[in-house]
Amino acid sequence: MSRIILASASPRRRELLSQIGIEFEVITSDAEEKTGSTDPSEMVQELSALKAIDVYQKLSQESRKDVIIIGADTLVAFKGKVMGKPADEQRAEEMLTSLQGNTHQVYTGVTLVWQEPAGICKRTFYEKTDVTMFPMSPEEIRNYIATKEPMDKAGAYGIQGKCAAYIKGIAGDYNNVVGLPIGRLYQELQKI
Repeated sequence: MSRIILASASPRRRELLSQIGIEFEVITSDAEEKTGSTDPSEMVQELSALKAIDVYQKLSQESRKDVIIIGADTLVAFKGKVMGKPADEQRAEEMLTSLQGNTHQVYTGVTLVWQEPAGICKRTFYEKTDVTMFPMSPEEIRNYIATKEPMDKAGAYGIQGKCAAYIKGIAGDYNNVVGLPIGRLYQELQKI
């Protein structure tokens, strides 16, 4: 099996890869996360590719052989509005206030980059999961933000953490909401 590099510092993505027994190393991307798209599915695919290619370019010519780089990006969308990670607690409160009691979408884009004799190869895909939240009172939202859990997560919540108490249901891949559609990723890795 090829050497796997995860182009992400996300502890959740590391846990998911470890959970299915994939050995990997982490090299984080320093690429500026800019996208020309406003469509969530296109945005996450562009950003995941940006990260994977950035890490690929950091490697020496020799170390690019027999390596697969995994880039990933997750965002939340509600009524056409894209939500990344909250900049501060006020923004986290705004996000959670709009998401509570409603259904929103979580998109994760994944890009695989590897070297073949003909040159660099790239495969990009995305998964979308619908998430429905129970209503949350302003006090519940503030108490959740006080845990600091929402501050490094798209949409200002972690489905695998304390916010699980407010998740009514999902339609799609749970792991996609955590940050990596691990089943689909495994299937794509098998094709390489």
